[in-house]
Amino acid sequence: MTLGVVDVIAAKRRGERLPAEAIALVVDGYVRGDVPDYQMAAWLMAVACRGMDFDEVVALTRVYVDSGERFDLHGFDRVVDKHSTGGVGDKTTLVVAPTLAALGIPVAKMSGRGLDFAGGTLDKLESIPGLRLSLDRERIRAVLAEVGMVVVEQSATLVPADGATYALRDVTGTVESLPLIAASIMSKKIAAGTNGVVLDVKFGGGALTGDLSSATELATLMIDIGAAFGLRCHAVISDMDQPLGWSAGNALEIREAIDVLRGAEVPGLTEVCVTLATEAVLLSGAETDEDRAREQVRAVLRDGRAFTAFRRWVAAQGGDVAVVDDPRLLPTAPRADLVTAETTGWVRAVDARAIGTLALRLGAGRQVKNAPIDHAVGVTLHKRVGDRVVAGEPLAQVHHRAEWTAPLDQARAAFTIVPDEVKPPSAVHTVLRPRR
Repeated sequence: MTLGVVDVIAAKRRGERLPAEAIALVVDGYVRGDVPDYQMAAWLMAVACRGMDFDEVVALTRVYVDSGERFDLHGFDRVVDKHSTGGVGDKTTLVVAPTLAALGIPVAKMSGRGLDFAGGTLDKLESIPGLRLSLDRERIRAVLAEVGMVVVEQSATLVPADGATYALRDVTGTVESLPLIAASIMSKKIAAGTNGVVLDVKFGGGALTGDLSSATELATLMIDIGAAFGLRCHAVISDMDQPLGWSAGNALEIREAIDVLRGAEVPGLTEVCVTLATEAVLLSGAETDEDRAREQVRAVLRDGRAFTAFRRWVAAQGGDVAVVDDPRLLPTAPRADLVTAETTGWVRAVDARAIGTLALRLGAGRQVKNAPIDHAVGVTLHKRVGDRVVAGEPLAQVHHRAEWTAPLDQARAAFTIVPDEVKPPSAVHTVLRPRR
């Protein structure tokens, strides 16, 4: 009996396991225009409610990959990629990629834009005047060969089925389905043609992934999908209950990344970046001992080689290196108002989602599709979880254009201050590697 699209939707609604050809029938049909939005939305909702087993997720990933071209990186050895599931203040790509390039490990990265309260790497990088993030294949290979790293926006010819499906997921309440997330992420990584991927899977209030259990399940699933396609993956489970580092906002995060590349130790951010880069070194095969790999990573951050790699990359993709040499030239908001503590004590929490949402409302992200980004605005923290604060001391600084004080009140409300001492948490929870 030949299944039709309605049969496939009904089967998944009943919780049945779908064969690969049934998944291809729906997804390929949607890309061709034979399956209408309402049927695809029904299928996505059935998957979100009923889930998928591992074979189904692999089949969906394969359909996504086969819907477009694969990028050819032949001639480059040990090329790695890094992917984050998103969060507030997550500027890790800006540090990890040049760090690895400085170590002679090529990095090819296709990045995305902000989603809701979580900022996007491309939006941040566009704070740098002249930087070109849309390159053809020949130029991508040329930049990778010249400086050892390339960061670009995703090609429209790479996994177009995922692009079409994701646009519908975003408006049907099915974004948080773990099988759909895993297939979406891994299809792009497989099609990108790299030799290994380090996954930064975040959990907590400021993460898109949710709680620790869900993050761990997602990371394990993605590692196993990679193994099924011959792509080695390591995953770092990291905490996003508070913003990563001190800043949330595009140019603000570029400045902070440059500080780390010049050797500054930024709480949370440096820890996560060093861990991600260490796992990438191990994945590449350049080093087999974790302690030696970690020391190599820290060495290129201390001695300026990582900063030099970042500067060379900006120049290679047409960016103005003057703002790299002097980050004060980056976009700056006309107002930078301090938010002070009303009580004395210890910071127990900094609500990452609240900070990210505030930055979004100030203009650092998009509340409407295709809206312009304000690269100058955002929030800089002065205190993090575990810090002692005295009444009247700064908690944060809001960089904005408004003539009203609501942003200051919203920033202050993101902090929870308690009378008893609080231990600073680690930003890295655990590292997962292939089981087979």
